[in-house]
Amino acid sequence: MSSTLTRPAPPGTARDADAPRRRTRILALPEARWAAVALVLFLVALPLYLSGAPAWTWGALFAAVYAAGGWEPGWAGLRALREKTLDVDLLMVVAALGAAAIGQVLDGALLIVIFATSGALEAVATARTADSVRGLLDLAPATATRIADDGAEEAVPTGRLAVGEIILVRPGERVGADGRVLDGASEVDQATITGEPLPVAKEAGDEVFAGTLNGTGALRVKVERDPSDSVIARIVAMVEEASETKAPTQLFIEKVEQRYSIGMVAATLALFVLPLVFGAALQPTLLRAMTFMIVASPCAVVLATMPPLLSAIANAGRHGVLVKSAVVMERLGQVDAVALDKTGTLTEGAPQVTGVRPLAAAGLTEDEVLRFAAAAEHPSEHPLARAVVDAARDRGLYIPPAEDFGSAPGTGVSATVEGRTVAVGSPARLSGGRTDQPAMAVAAEWEREGRTAVLVTLDGEPAGVLGVADRLRDEAAATVTALGGLTGTSPVLVTGDNPRAAARLAAEVGITDVRAGLLPQDKVTAVRELERAGRKVLVVGDGVNDAPALAAAHTGIAMGRAGSDLALETADAVVVRDELATVPAVVRLSRRARRLVVQNLVIASVFITGLVVWDLAGTLPLPLGVAGHEGSTVIVGLNGLRLLADGAWRRARTGMER
Repeated sequence: MSSTLTRPAPPGTARDADAPRRRTRILALPEARWAAVALVLFLVALPLYLSGAPAWTWGALFAAVYAAGGWEPGWAGLRALREKTLDVDLLMVVAALGAAAIGQVLDGALLIVIFATSGALEAVATARTADSVRGLLDLAPATATRIADDGAEEAVPTGRLAVGEIILVRPGERVGADGRVLDGASEVDQATITGEPLPVAKEAGDEVFAGTLNGTGALRVKVERDPSDSVIARIVAMVEEASETKAPTQLFIEKVEQRYSIGMVAATLALFVLPLVFGAALQPTLLRAMTFMIVASPCAVVLATMPPLLSAIANAGRHGVLVKSAVVMERLGQVDAVALDKTGTLTEGAPQVTGVRPLAAAGLTEDEVLRFAAAAEHPSEHPLARAVVDAARDRGLYIPPAEDFGSAPGTGVSATVEGRTVAVGSPARLSGGRTDQPAMAVAAEWEREGRTAVLVTLDGEPAGVLGVADRLRDEAAATVTALGGLTGTSPVLVTGDNPRAAARLAAEVGITDVRAGLLPQDKVTAVRELERAGRKVLVVGDGVNDAPALAAAHTGIAMGRAGSDLALETADAVVVRDELATVPAVVRLSRRARRLVVQNLVIASVFITGLVVWDLAGTLPLPLGVAGHEGSTVIVGLNGLRLLADGAWRRARTGMER
């Protein structure tokens, strides 16, 4: 998707097609601004504090950290209190202030910075997704050519088109509305909707979709859907709905947030108030209550959760997988079903010549057939033409110049090459309807295998047949096997491509559950079916047509190299280097991180419980309480950082981590 998309104009207004799409700037978000201020102030104050500088040099800076990073979550926590909800954000602010009150200023400031940064990252991710969803409708053109009853042509905003009206789609234009072809012939690139790697021939009676790109022919199309109900518009609606209704997944510690928060606050107040009621002195009572708040504060628990997940995120990022948050890293390890897109995911997303079959009557070799075909196709910009030319170049063949080049939509190209008339195109069209020719038998065989057959004729006589298909990624079969082993069930193939091509590819990689010819809403339905069966589904895709499924799934991963903007923003993780084999690796890494989180929570719980019991049953010296609290924090932090090592990724990549 272009980076120059803009918010679609409302019906009845024109839109400047060249207006730049507005992308939310990071610093335009208040959460990001306050988190940045808090982090900078903390980094300035830290060396002063550690070097033993006078308190006035770092005290004011740490105070500013508390104010910048804590006011927003604190205010949000107070608003939540009005709804009779006590959230962990407010608890963190109170704990940080409590730490500062008894001299642990650094601990409190670090806690504030961690929570402010986490909130900023979440706000940025949400804003970027919203940007891409808003920009998606701009795939459809701003205007369309409407044909009046008297045959006059009029350019009108696409939002004004009504069902039953006729539009003209010229060569190279995008289709302005969902409809059906009345007359004309062309080839339409509808990869944004169906994911098919090759343009699809369209003629009278065929359906076309808004936003798809017309080829070299002109089409007259009858509008069959209101612009607000087009497939592109429904993709937007599905992404927004899925993003809003997807059940919020929380980190483990957040699942007990309410009980822990209420219990800690209640216990601290009780330790302070009850002794005073029975005549205890104020200062020792306050000291005991604050010691309790320090040792019972969830700093170690927070660090028990975050370092393993953040270390796994950093390690995955170094190896080409961008995981967007700690919550996503946790969710990746929970998946127990996988749905894979075909084009651009299991395949490279570009057609390639996979076979050349000379016909005996022509007396030519494979190289000669390919050379003539490449010469005729060289002036064309069609994806099939590029595949043929690339195949000839890969074989080191000389491509002679072509003359009298011509192109017929839905049929193919023709040219004069070395004095001979060469035609390359559809076997059904170039054969003149004769089905008893050897060329047609070869074409039928390859089409049954899911390949696109291309006939080459010389001076009107069949000379050979080319087989074209989207090339399977080298690591596709191994990835399917690995994902099946991790989840206990074979992945599902969900694709908009035709059933024959899907079945051929599925057989090559070992997938038995194939769902082909799917529109975006059908992919969402397939994901929902798996979820209703109790599965946590991982969807891997790359296109606009995959975005609703990526949003609806428990977790979505987008292929980054050729992925659409919407897919990249909607997905929870992105394979930046397009290495499919990293998908099972990051799932294994997530599972390892989850195990370390459990280990850390056990360690933190043992320390907190021991210190709390000591403080309640006896007299816990404040320095010892702080030392125990900080010791547990250091231990769980270092344990979580183990996943930063390259060895952790190597073990995940080779399958040693289960």
